[in-house]
Amino acid sequence: MKFKSLFLAVALGMFALAPAAALAQTVGQDMKNAGHDTADASKKVANKTAEGTKTAAKDTEHGTKVAAHKTAEGTKTVAHDTAHGATVATHKTEQGTKTVAHDTAQGTKTAAHKTEQGTKTAAHETAEGTKTAADKTKTTVTGKPN
Repeated sequence: MKFKSLFLAVALGMFALAPAAALAQTVGQDMKNAGHDTADASKKVANKTAEGTKTAAKDTEHGTKVAAHKTAEGTKTVAHDTAHGATVATHKTEQGTKTVAHDTAQGTKTAAHKTEQGTKTAAHETAEGTKTAADKTKTTVTGKPN
């Protein structure tokens, strides 16, 4: 019976310890697998982050180029419009100056003509007045009319 008891103890021990040994292997393997899963996840995150960073850098570069191009284009348009405005203003100033000069010359001619007419009229009336005064003076001095 000793043998039977010993056999029974060994058999029970094997069945009792076998799951623990198997469990130890499973826990170790699970830890190893978890480490590999974590490493794989970290690699995926790093790759996706690098990919996103590259895409953002390319998009930023493109946006900067587009903004620079649009700024240069706008600057050229403003310069062109400013030059055109200056040309138009110069032309209008020139035309205004010519008009003023013409009107001033015409006004000067008119004023000279009116002054000449006024001088002639004044000279004529002065001569007439002088003649009348001379006649009156003769009549008063001699008592006879002319």
